[in-house]
Amino acid sequence: MEDKVINEDWQAFLRMLPANWRELARETKALTRKPKNFKNEETMLRLFFLHLANGYSLRETITRAKIANIADVTDVALLKRLRSSENWLKTLCICLLREKGVMLESSVEKRSISLRLVDGTIVKEPGQTGSRWRLHYSLSLPDLHCDYFKLTEAKGLDTGESFKQFPIKKGDCIVGDRGYSTAQGISYVRNKGGYSLVRVNTAAFDFYTDNESFNLLEAVSHLKIAFQSGEWKVKLKTDDELIDARLCVIRKSAASEEAEIKKILKEAAKKKRQVKPETLEYAKYIIILTTLPADKFNSRLVLEWYRLRWQIELAIKRLKSLINLGHLPKYDEQSSRAWLYGKMLVGLMVEKMMSYAGSFSPCGYYL
Repeated sequence: MEDKVINEDWQAFLRMLPANWRELARETKALTRKPKNFKNEETMLRLFFLHLANGYSLRETITRAKIANIADVTDVALLKRLRSSENWLKTLCICLLREKGVMLESSVEKRSISLRLVDGTIVKEPGQTGSRWRLHYSLSLPDLHCDYFKLTEAKGLDTGESFKQFPIKKGDCIVGDRGYSTAQGISYVRNKGGYSLVRVNTAAFDFYTDNESFNLLEAVSHLKIAFQSGEWKVKLKTDDELIDARLCVIRKSAASEEAEIKKILKEAAKKKRQVKPETLEYAKYIIILTTLPADKFNSRLVLEWYRLRWQIELAIKRLKSLINLGHLPKYDEQSSRAWLYGKMLVGLMVEKMMSYAGSFSPCGYYL
């Protein structure tokens, strides 16, 4: 009976995948011919989800698959199949993002830059004594290609989130969240010929207009209504230079403001610390700093690109908070990229399942 329920749930899960997921396996050459010991592309995918969603090691995955009569393969065969499925997993991610309304192609027009989304996350290997690593990765748009990643220690010198963790080419536009909001990182990107687009950590920057201090709080307070936006030219001070930049700001909706303020107050109460009035005021706005030239990239486009980054990060945040990250193959670049796309696919599927949870029929099937 239990096996029957599991198989029925799996079939319901498959119905939530893009309709052409089987064809995509062949188009992306994940399955060019019938693989030895794998029945079909469905068997491959099921083993991938056992490995990726549950955080099982390759060896534990194939053991569980054998006991459940899903497949009888070796851990080496599973790893090889995961490596060859990199483009398949990436394409499935792109399809699910499009379903969510993230229009990658229209958002990133053909311009003189290469848009790259960067982030970092902690990876813990299986077991009570598993090592902890920090994974730094970069996704390029519009193809959602993982163009760079590396592992560092989770703690220690030069291991934190920073633009300095990534190689920068001339014309790159690097998009990061508050963790990348440092003058040193922005200066590093600029000196390499790139541009920065980053969510502002208001405690990390000093802004100027020429040689005068710029009052950010006073400037944003003029945005009185929801979704009103503003733009200010500023200079960012580093140890030895002033960098020309722009602040692109939009006021949140009343509901978003209230939710953010509640979150800040709850966190402060938990840590028994006082909240500064300016912190509560800044919580009402999305504040983006960019070094992109204003004549080619207006503030609306800058804010849209950051919104796009946030939509993709939702999938990553989902797997960070709800899913064991499990084992990362550290010695093979292709299998590591496939692992990352697979983890993103797990996150997107969890989001989709949650969105349908309130409208499932009593039988439990998505038709």
